[in-house]
Amino acid sequence: MPRVVVAGRIHPRGLALLKNAPGIQLDIVEDVSVASYAPFMPTADALLIRTQPLSAETIAKAPNLKIVSRHGVGYDAVDVAALNARKIPLTVVGDVTSTAVAEHAMMLILATARQAALFDRKTRTGEWGYRNSFDAVEIRGKTLLVVGFGRIGRRLARLAACFEMQVTAYDPYLSADAIRRGGAEPVDGLDGALAQADVVSLHVPGAQDAYLLDERRLAGMKPTAIVVNTARGGLIDEAALADALSAGRIAGAGIDVFEIEPPAPDNPLLASQRTVVSPHNAGLTVGGAERMATVAAQNILDFFNASLNPELIVNRDEIAPT
Repeated sequence: MPRVVVAGRIHPRGLALLKNAPGIQLDIVEDVSVASYAPFMPTADALLIRTQPLSAETIAKAPNLKIVSRHGVGYDAVDVAALNARKIPLTVVGDVTSTAVAEHAMMLILATARQAALFDRKTRTGEWGYRNSFDAVEIRGKTLLVVGFGRIGRRLARLAACFEMQVTAYDPYLSADAIRRGGAEPVDGLDGALAQADVVSLHVPGAQDAYLLDERRLAGMKPTAIVVNTARGGLIDEAALADALSAGRIAGAGIDVFEIEPPAPDNPLLASQRTVVSPHNAGLTVGGAERMATVAAQNILDFFNASLNPELIVNRDEIAPT
């Protein structure tokens, strides 16, 4: 009888799938932290995990572990090599959040360009005259560079086109024709495209060996540019971005993901008036949360029923029999 640990609160529909499945024992941990779920690992056959880390040390404490199901599509915080060593599949939920994340990215673009958070604070504190600062800018006619042109990037391109933005895209894994079919103009190199962009939105999957937007690349951007990240923490050098915002070398940033989550209270991006921030919730709409929870739960059930979709196993090549 498999024992499933649900590490973090998920939508009730996903929980119901597990509760109603015959032969499943559940350990439900609502808090999203390693300390909360780690005590249950020694008896776990399966783990459904949200954004908290899963280290090799924690995996080693789970001798019965047979599958890990991510409540989402990213897995930067999971030690995949440790899972590979034991032939444990790591599953993701596939394309269930692209609409939500693309809409969130578009919201951050608009909110940052129009200084929504700042004008909100000024209005609430009685500084009505701040309306005459003329800080807000329009996005019509501006150039949007989408970095990473997968499902989310393509959907964002369609949304941006509705606002009459000029959409370009950088993705070294796609052909120029594929990018054009997705609704954007391909660019040859990232550095040159960054220098021309008015808005840069990051949609790069997986971990990076180095910052994608480091101090050098940020310095090469327009001082009127806006940076948006709804993809992964660690893609941007946060200290360099904070310095650029403070010095006026970058106009604004919309940040949904941080290098360390939750970010420390003294993270300078939180104090900047040029940022709009959110708590890694781009995909957590009502519909998105329900779809993530049901697919994440179903992946576990399908594994034990020997019907797991191989397209949802991110390490399928590494754990395949040799």
